[in-house]
Amino acid sequence: MEAWITFSIVAAAFQTVRFMLQKYLSMGQLSAGGATFSRFLYSAPIITVLMVGYLIYRGETMPSLSITFWIGALIGGFCQITATWCVVALFAQRNFAVGITFKKTEVIQTALFGLVILGDQISTVGWVAIIVGLVGVVVLSDPPSGEGPLIGRVWNKAASLGIISGALFAISAVGYRSATLEIDNEDPLMRSSVTLCMVTLSQTVGMTAWLAWREEGEIGRVLSAWRTAMWLGLTGMLGSIFWFTAFTLQNAAYVFAVGQIEVIFSLVASYLFFREKMVARELVGIFFLSGSILGLILLS
Repeated sequence: MEAWITFSIVAAAFQTVRFMLQKYLSMGQLSAGGATFSRFLYSAPIITVLMVGYLIYRGETMPSLSITFWIGALIGGFCQITATWCVVALFAQRNFAVGITFKKTEVIQTALFGLVILGDQISTVGWVAIIVGLVGVVVLSDPPSGEGPLIGRVWNKAASLGIISGALFAISAVGYRSATLEIDNEDPLMRSSVTLCMVTLSQTVGMTAWLAWREEGEIGRVLSAWRTAMWLGLTGMLGSIFWFTAFTLQNAAYVFAVGQIEVIFSLVASYLFFREKMVARELVGIFFLSGSILGLILLS
């Protein structure tokens, strides 16, 4: 098995645990913003120590970081914050597995953005996969009750949060890949650790300022929840380092394809840890959407 595939699977596993912890914290202890902030606050010191330690181990100095690096890193960091916030808010609307599956629309949206903005061509097979994915989104958007006006059942707050998060995660991945490739070093772990450290520190500073301005007392609540939040920071950091390393070795779209295993992990977590029940329609939606994403990447 190629290294980038292994890294992608491990990253998906850590990311599932990280979202589980964020869902748990947002179920009463913290707001969506606080749960999002915890991931960066408690990751920052860990990744900083690891980066410095790796620099010392390799006998290297901090690489120079270009303007292009910072543009990609900051755009990626901002989009990741906003996307994570949307996913955490989505967990309050629908169950864990549905929330994670909505997030995975990032792959389909990446293809569509490429068509509209860059003029990238999509094959016939690719269009079929996108249409299947849209069917999956419509089916998944319909709440378990299946009641109310059709437009409200298809386009509702949960669907909006999920699709927006997918779009932002797609932009974030492109920004991060751009940033890692700007670092003049042949070691993929060095490039990924430096990028992750700079991004996480920037996200921590930015979210500290935002919460201090907009959510009085939330920073204190995040600090009080350290017993759970520290594990959130650790799993978030480990997931990111494996994602970043995979991005340095392979195109982000292929990394996302392997990362689809996160849907399976989320189904297990939804049932075993949150005791959430899935209705048949939700399982059908997850099947259609997951099949569409895999088809779009592997066949088109």
